[in-house]
Amino acid sequence: MPSDACKAARALVASAHRITVLTGAGVSTDSGIPDFRGPDGLWTRDADAGKAASLDAYLTDPELRRLAWRTRLDSPVWTAKPNAAHRALVELERSGRLRTVVTQNIDGLHQKAGSDPHRVLELHGTLHATVCLGCGATGPMRDALKRVADGEPEPDCPRCRGILKSATISFGQELDAEILRRARLAALDCDVLLVAGTSLSVQPASGLVPLAARAGAEVIICNAEPTPYDSLAAVVLHEPVGEVLPDLSAVPPSGGGRFSSWGDPSTWS
Repeated sequence: MPSDACKAARALVASAHRITVLTGAGVSTDSGIPDFRGPDGLWTRDADAGKAASLDAYLTDPELRRLAWRTRLDSPVWTAKPNAAHRALVELERSGRLRTVVTQNIDGLHQKAGSDPHRVLELHGTLHATVCLGCGATGPMRDALKRVADGEPEPDCPRCRGILKSATISFGQELDAEILRRARLAALDCDVLLVAGTSLSVQPASGLVPLAARAGAEVIICNAEPTPYDSLAAVVLHEPVGEVLPDLSAVPPSGGGRFSSWGDPSTWS
């Protein structure tokens, strides 16, 4: 990490009282979960995997759905363990400074690492649950995967026999309005927005950066490649998040920062 950028980022974290973190796929790559758009990303290597992320394609192509279920069965998410980046955010939360983790990831590793589930906002849903596209019924992903392992190429909804998919947000599908509302509040009510492991190429997640900056937050961006919002950041670090986040989480508080009267984001309703 460049020394000047490191010092600047550490100083911002030291003086912060209300840190919101926005994480992307780059936070989970050290856990063996590939990203999507990088040079070795899942969608870069496998065009069909990218097609399965489209809701229209998933609804209209039975073979694509069967492929998606085979892919889910073999997903590295099921054996992945939290890495140093996830654990660092837990430590930052325990210090009393991290208020909210807004994540684009669907792997549940923040919670598995020990982050308070009420403080983790999963913008793009979760792979650990299923949802019926007909009646809206939800259920554990493990139940559907057991049916696939037992020989069903495409498990349907046990309630209405409708099309079942993971409870993740596909292209062409709207985000959960309440989760998005809370994410925007967290961006507005922070003194530091720490962005880690995301290319900031997908809305509305990327829109949280200018929202926080306009509200007066200092923005730290840590990503392997440049992002469209680097110009808004006080500090940009093109270093591994598995090194940057543990370094920042170890910084002791120095006082200062802006206090909020909004209360604990985990209680917002």
